[in-house]
Amino acid sequence: MAASKVLAGARVVLPTGIVTDGRVNVEGTRIAGTAPAGAEIIDVRDHWVVPGFVDIHNHGGGGASFTSGSVEEILQGVHTHRLHGTTTVVASTVTGDMHGLAERAGLLSELAEQGDIAGIHFEGPFISPCRKGAHSEELLRDPDPAEVRKLIDAARGQARMVTLATELPGGIDSVRLLAERGVIAAIGHTDATYEQTREAIDAGATVATHLFNAMPVLGHRAPGPIAALLEDERVTVELINDGTHLHPASLQLAFHHAGADRVAFITDAMDAAGFGDGRYMLGPLEVEVADGVARLVEGGSIAGSTLTLDRAFQRAVTIDKLPVEDVVAALAANPARLLGAYDKVGSLEPGKDADLVILDAGFGLKGVMRKGEWVVEPHLG
Repeated sequence: MAASKVLAGARVVLPTGIVTDGRVNVEGTRIAGTAPAGAEIIDVRDHWVVPGFVDIHNHGGGGASFTSGSVEEILQGVHTHRLHGTTTVVASTVTGDMHGLAERAGLLSELAEQGDIAGIHFEGPFISPCRKGAHSEELLRDPDPAEVRKLIDAARGQARMVTLATELPGGIDSVRLLAERGVIAAIGHTDATYEQTREAIDAGATVATHLFNAMPVLGHRAPGPIAALLEDERVTVELINDGTHLHPASLQLAFHHAGADRVAFITDAMDAAGFGDGRYMLGPLEVEVADGVARLVEGGSIAGSTLTLDRAFQRAVTIDKLPVEDVVAALAANPARLLGAYDKVGSLEPGKDADLVILDAGFGLKGVMRKGEWVVEPHLG
């Protein structure tokens, strides 16, 4: 049973702004409005307290793949990301055969029902062979609404997002199907034009899967999907802030044009996140991780990342010089709203889950709490 605690003296990031010398009251598994009687007082002066991070696009970590790992391995991957501040994680799959993906959806849905993950994201197989990235081309297929429905049904109400190349045959109808079923339709791994992207957004697509990556570049005569996704207030754009996937100027461009309330930082992590360099499998494809960068052995395409969200946070504030409040929104509030989970997670407000991260003055991770229990117990001396 989680004990009552009061974190006192920190700079606390709330939806209303930053509170200096703030307090966060924790009673059991939830944030409380007042300090519980007999609560343990934890002095967190000279530190930051921010909401637990929410990752809506994550393929694994700790040596484990969410696409192919056993239940025990998946839980190890989830725990690895919790150690880095991600208290809510959606498990993403990569392209595979339909039967295998449906089986995987069944397994992952059980973990979602238990509360270990926050749902399932299908990245592929309904993506463009022109922009396949680290996906097996022979397993790609057009987004036939009947097949999209099969995957969603296999997830037993736990499907949260499907990434589609919406310009392919069946793409727009599949977007409409997903919107009707309450599943996020994400535009990604796409070769769409500006006009085709606008059509998909009008049909109900609301997320850009890792904006800039695996899509045509922004052109002055052919602006492509990037311009359409950035300009439309209905769309949240995912960004992988690891220093490899994006030039810092691209990150600034996205924040400037979309605004801080339409950005979601993601990891797009694969098995090596929190684990180390070496050889791994991403679906059926072999990946070499060297110096923390994952690339396909054959062809050299970037194959996900080894990012954890604490590193994305620290980079965004110290290197990209983004305001702390904007970074917190991109790591917690915005993705929580996308998932329909903002009533439980995404901010430090009374009644919500006691999911929080303690950071030092240099934005290094010092403590992680999930539902009132320490995942990383703080040592603040």
